[in-house]
Amino acid sequence: MSTSSFVLVRTILGLSAALTLGTSLAAAADDATEDQILRALAPKKPLTRSLSAPRQADPTERQFVDTLRNRPSRSLSLGEREQIATLAKDKPAIDLEITFDYNSANISRKAAPAVEALGKALANPDLKGSTFVVAGHTDSIGSEAYNQDLSERRADTIKRTLVEKFGIAGSDLVTVGYGKSKPKDAANPADPSNRRVQVVNMTSQTTAAK
Repeated sequence: MSTSSFVLVRTILGLSAALTLGTSLAAAADDATEDQILRALAPKKPLTRSLSAPRQADPTERQFVDTLRNRPSRSLSLGEREQIATLAKDKPAIDLEITFDYNSANISRKAAPAVEALGKALANPDLKGSTFVVAGHTDSIGSEAYNQDLSERRADTIKRTLVEKFGIAGSDLVTVGYGKSKPKDAANPADPSNRRVQVVNMTSQTTAAK
């Protein structure tokens, strides 16, 4: 087999593996595309109309989410932050590596493509009617209070960018900061992978646009 043919086979195999992984790949990707974000955040649907009835939206859950609209992340209590985390566990979500300038809530130039992909995905008609949580996370370096404040300011920066640049309704974006309290890699709390922005679609399958 020639070198060019070998490279082609490797490429085809790599693409096949990526397609097989589907949403799992998207949820773990650091440089997720608009399509990957869209698929990861799509409301869950029943397998068939006849065998599985759609889950009805919990009115208590919906009322709680409604109380969070148009509030800055720093205004949320610890109890509210934990309740958001609990509700988000079974929702469509994706972790994005959106970096910021050092000791700052300014989005870095390197992160521009990720923010662009996120903005376009959230503006897609397929997600119309959804409410999203934008959660900021940090690594373990620094004090708890410092990281909590930084994660809140960064989450609010992402929201402001999505509203101003991509026309996302501010009331559809709930921001929350978790500081270093919820690392992605708990075994290595100082690892850079813990510095991330998590986006969660809080809307049930029955209330999102069809």
